[in-house]
Amino acid sequence: MIWNSAGWQSWVELRPLAIPCTSFIFLKESLMKRLFILLAAMFAVSSVFAQNSMQQILEARFTAANATHDGKLTKEQAQAGMPRVAAHFDEIDTTHQGYVTLEQIEQFVAQHQR
Repeated sequence: MIWNSAGWQSWVELRPLAIPCTSFIFLKESLMKRLFILLAAMFAVSSVFAQNSMQQILEARFTAANATHDGKLTKEQAQAGMPRVAAHFDEIDTTHQGYVTLEQIEQFVAQHQR
C-alpha cells in the first residue's frame, strides 16, 4: 500500500500511472539518436565553414603573392609570399610552364590532405 493525495492505494492501482521501463529506454534511445543526428549535422556544417574559410585564406594569400596580378604565380613570387607553395613548386607545376595557378595549388592541396 502507498499513501498519496488520493489516500491509501495499492501498487497495482498505481501501476498504470508508472512509466514502463521499456518505454523509458525507448525514449532514451530516441533522444540519443536525435542528439547524434544533431551533432553529425553540426560537424558537417562546421566542416563546410572550415573549408570555405581555408579556401578564402588560400585565395587571399595567392592574390597577395601574385605581384603581377595575372593569375600566375612564379617561383620567385611563391618564395616571397607562399613559402610552402615554393617548397613544392615543381610538384604543383605539372605542366612545367614556370608558374602555378590557384587551381593547380587547390588541386595539390586536395590531393595531399588525405
